Amino acid sequence: MTEPDRVAETAQTLDRGLRLLRLVAETPDGLTVTAAAARLGVGRAVVYRLVGALVAHGLVRRDDAGRLRLGVGLLSLARRVQPLLADAALPQLRRLAERVGATAHLTVADGAEAVALAVVEPSWTAFHVAYRTGSRHPIERGAAGQAILAGRRGETGWTVSAGQLQPGAYGVAAPVAGIEGLEASVGVVALAELDPSEAGPAVVAAAETLARVLR
Repeated sequence: MTEPDRVAETAQTLDRGLRLLRLVAETPDGLTVTAAAARLGVGRAVVYRLVGALVAHGLVRRDDAGRLRLGVGLLSLARRVQPLLADAALPQLRRLAERVGATAHLTVADGAEAVALAVVEPSWTAFHVAYRTGSRHPIERGAAGQAILAGRRGETGWTVSAGQLQPGAYGVAAPVAGIEGLEASVGVVALAELDPSEAGPAVVAAAETLARVLR
């Protein structure tokens, strides 16, 4: 086999492995080897080889019934992605915080909770909300979580909440849309009521800009 042939074969194997990983991720009830072979258009022996490599790296596991499921190795990869996501969001959050005069944040979904992944406080206000990175709350409460849920439904625009997470706190947020695998929102929170006609378009613009950066 020539060198170009070996390179092409390696690229094809990598492509099939990634496609298989995506199929497993899209099948929460578990994927059979037979179904995977049919979806990929290859023989079962090829799938078994791909599964062996993915299992060795902890990216896929086989349950008691032999179905393929995502492995815990993906959690390690996800933890490494989060700082990169936060770094990408910080310039947008800084501009948003200074423009609105409120604490800006990037919030991501984590199961039934919403988690603040990055937070930026405005530099010119006398008082503002001290919102800690890593703060969690039920995803159905607060503007940030509600925006994530709205994004799941394909809705655009902004959400507003008042006092749902902290008495006297007022939030406005918008979903970060169009990034496969990412459920997130960009928002602001303040100690006094924000003008939605100003804060709303600002968080939508910040969310859209971040989405373009991540693409």
